[in-house]
Amino acid sequence: MPSLAADLIRWPVSVIVTPGESTALVAKAATTTIPIVFRIAGDPVAMGLVASLNRPGGNVTGVTGLNVEIGAKRLQVLHELVPAARRIAVLVNPTNPSVADPNVRDLERAADKLGLELAVLRASSEREFEGAFAALVERGAQALVIGNDIFFATRGKQLATLSLRHAVPTTQPIVPSRRRATW
Repeated sequence: MPSLAADLIRWPVSVIVTPGESTALVAKAATTTIPIVFRIAGDPVAMGLVASLNRPGGNVTGVTGLNVEIGAKRLQVLHELVPAARRIAVLVNPTNPSVADPNVRDLERAADKLGLELAVLRASSEREFEGAFAALVERGAQALVIGNDIFFATRGKQLATLSLRHAVPTTQPIVPSRRRATW
């Protein structure tokens, strides 16, 4: 990605739009003059992308869903729906630590407050999904929270199928619809 960012700067472009955390960080490292607009799920302040949410400063700005913070609420709702579940698993993407690490910390705090045990599972490719679900069963998890990561959000159908196959109640992130407007 750094070489792609360098190419954009050499062309020169008027603005760089990034689709995620890692690309936003690469673009920020590559230029301090070309405006950078990001769309991320995590906290851009904690990631070092911007100085603050209301005054980003520098050449970087964008949109964040701050989806990491809703993980605790999703765990709470899952616990209300499956109150007998005492051991809950969370599936995170280890290749996106700027989202995975805060997500796990948030869920661990929420699990402690609810008196639940949290088992952390990791998958960074579709090939690893089967293994993650096998580990979920092996660890005796009775429900699953799928982490707030665009990688998982865009593979909702596959993850839902695995959840059904393993008969595990699951909550997962939602990707907004990308409908095209017709004129």
